[in-house]
Amino acid sequence: MIVRQEASGDYDEVYGLVKEAFASAEHSDGNEHDLVAALRKSAAFVPELSLVAEADGKIVGHILLTEATVGDDTVLALAPLSVLPAYQKTGVGTALMEKGHRIARELGYSYSVVLGSETYYPRVGYASADGFGIEVPEGVPPENYMAIKLQEDAAPVAGTVAYAEEFGM
Repeated sequence: MIVRQEASGDYDEVYGLVKEAFASAEHSDGNEHDLVAALRKSAAFVPELSLVAEADGKIVGHILLTEATVGDDTVLALAPLSVLPAYQKTGVGTALMEKGHRIARELGYSYSVVLGSETYYPRVGYASADGFGIEVPEGVPPENYMAIKLQEDAAPVAGTVAYAEEFGM
């Protein structure tokens, strides 16, 4: 498997992949593929943090980390992480997150937040966001709202996350 930066020529394939990956997801609004397309056009988009995983001659996974803020601090929001159903539970998602976090560290980002499975994301270091001083949005189960410190010497953050307007939050 190869994990690399997404190229504009990948957009159509990634659109279909994201749509298929979330088609039977337990928690999905059914618009994740449109969110990815909208975020690519936003000020929050960081091209280096839109990654694809290739296996068997095709794109089988995609991750997008975009800029958000906590107070005056810029952080990253991981959303969405998409893996084709046939490749789920094979390490594709973990490989995408690990490479995304490595690149984010190199770019100087200190934190990433995610709303997702409390059993999946802790595997790569995510923990309850409130433990980092990040407030859990109203109506979101605290165990599903997580963050990871990307830089050991990161200054503390405090407050609510302000997402790119494309998230509609």
